[in-house]
Amino acid sequence: MASNPSKYKFNHSMLRVKDPQVSVKFYEFIGMKLINKIQNPDVKFDVYFLAYDTPSAVSAGKHWTDREGIIELTHNYGTENDPDYKVHTGNSDPKGFGHVCISVDNIQAACKRLEDAGYRFQKKLTDGRMRHIAFALDPDGYWVEIIGQKPLEETEATTTTDVTTYRMNHTMIRVKDPEKSLAFYQDICGMNLVRTHEVAAASFNLYFLSYGASPADGPSGVSPMAGQEGLLELTWNYGTEKDADFKYHDGNAEPQGFGHICLAVDDLEEACKRFEEKGVNWRKRLTDGRMKNIAFILDPDGYWIEIVQNEKLKQRSNW
Repeated sequence: MASNPSKYKFNHSMLRVKDPQVSVKFYEFIGMKLINKIQNPDVKFDVYFLAYDTPSAVSAGKHWTDREGIIELTHNYGTENDPDYKVHTGNSDPKGFGHVCISVDNIQAACKRLEDAGYRFQKKLTDGRMRHIAFALDPDGYWVEIIGQKPLEETEATTTTDVTTYRMNHTMIRVKDPEKSLAFYQDICGMNLVRTHEVAAASFNLYFLSYGASPADGPSGVSPMAGQEGLLELTWNYGTEKDADFKYHDGNAEPQGFGHICLAVDDLEEACKRFEEKGVNWRKRLTDGRMKNIAFILDPDGYWIEIVQNEKLKQRSNW
């Protein structure tokens, strides 16, 4: 049976971290739960999967391959003891990956809670022109955008925040040519373009894709997608597509940081056949190397996209 992209899920985004205990503590502080850990002592790295998992969460209780909105933290043994080790966050040259984003019930209270706990910010709510978003910094300096699920005026009178209502909303990567990238994520990966935000005054556009439908507009000042998980944000800075020498950093060449995004598919073998027929560029076919339960394709900018089996739809691996 042919693979059906409407059953795919934007499963996770992978970030390399220096000290997993410190990083896991941060993501647990913003309400996420460690739902799986895969240890690979033979090749000296472990991976930690975190997601929102309370009864009110979008994917509560599901197998990790049957979810969206997961953050995978990869720890290479020994980095926590290396005073010179640091990750590359993607927001200084060479640029590429930008941020992950959580949506919260009360953005003022959520930001204050983070600040009171001693976590740093790249941008506080009071900084700059945009007073409805903030960027916290995780222990490695990755940017974590914070957006509200409600208008500011609805939450200003309260000082509490409930982390069980939070969502891992989206992951942002910069792209050189939006036409090529949009065609890839829609035609090859089967995602839907659910929103376009043009910021001509600052010479950039944002494109949001997901496996869901376009949401209806909500209250002013609130993203209509704030209650969702599994969104991919593509950021295009005007003019990059015209520069033959311009390219973004994939995060896997030095300096390393962000590693990949991951799609969970309905049938891994059939999905890979479909990708082959579509003429994708491969980083790793299923038959390559030791690991026969994952594949990697490359998007137009060279970002790695891991492909795994959704184990709810078809059992294949003993994850």
